[in-house]
Parts: sequence; C-alpha cells; structure tokens
Amino acid sequence: MSLPVVVTPTAERHLVTIDGWWRRHREAAANLFIEEFAASVNLIQSMPLAGRRYGAAPIDGVRRVLLRSSRFHVYYQVRTSEIVILAVWSALRGRDPDLRA
Repeated sequence: MSLPVVVTPTAERHLVTIDGWWRRHREAAANLFIEEFAASVNLIQSMPLAGRRYGAAPIDGVRRVLLRSSRFHVYYQVRTSEIVILAVWSALRGRDPDLRA
C-alpha cells in the first residue's frame, strides 16, 4: 500500500512559479519540469525512502530527490499516514529553502 502525497501551500507556490518560468523560457521542452516532478512523486509514493536524507533541515526526517534534467530538488517528509512535499527548490540557488513545518 502506498501513502498519499500531499503538497504544502508553499510547495504549490514553488511548483506554479517554476512551471510558469519553465514554459516561458524552455519552449523546446515546455513539459520537462512538470513531467520530472510527476515522476518524482510516483517514485517517492512507491518508495518513500528513495530520497536522500537532508540533514540541514530545521525539522526531522526531511528527504530530497533531484530532478536531474531541470536541476530542482523535491524536499519531502514521510509521516505516518502521508508523504508531505515541503518545497521544490533549485539545486543551483546557493541557499536552502525555508523548510519550517
């Protein structure tokens, strides 16, 4: 049995912003980001511990998976009854996302 995946309002804002930017600036691969994100959700839903532990988070149990082509990380936390996506953040930003619960 797989756990449901919930996207926080913060992560939802990240997704909308990134997807909009990607579609405007990467016309040749307009769907790449959102397709990679969907694949990452499928991965963590079927294998919740697939992501690497992210020890720099101010809360326990945060993991992240890299979207290799678009170079974003999906930060998430596995909870008892669900998987919560906390942030979607550029691997190139030079700073960490705000992951306060």
